[in-house]
Amino acid sequence: MSVMFVYVTASDRSEALSIGRILVEERLVACVNVLDSVRSVYWWEGRVQEGDEALFIAKTRSELVGRVTARVKELHSYRTPCVVALPVAAGNPDFLDWVSAETGPQE
Repeated sequence: MSVMFVYVTASDRSEALSIGRILVEERLVACVNVLDSVRSVYWWEGRVQEGDEALFIAKTRSELVGRVTARVKELHSYRTPCVVALPVAAGNPDFLDWVSAETGPQE
């Protein structure tokens, strides 16, 4: 079992909390941390854009990342939401075990 952090941007705090809560309730992730009010600069539709967003970091098992990504895309207001999974190389074994225990059934 390997743990992943899934980094997701959202239009605002409300959307980040809403998507995050659903992911936790559906046991796709064990936990979500919402970071409010980040400023993003990015290319979109042929020009540089800038705006306020929120982001969240979800903790899950590697085998659930595909399902997490699909669910975020279903729930998100953006056409192309940022959903990026980052592997956790090491950490508190008790926490990593907790992530595994609190996500959906083992495959």
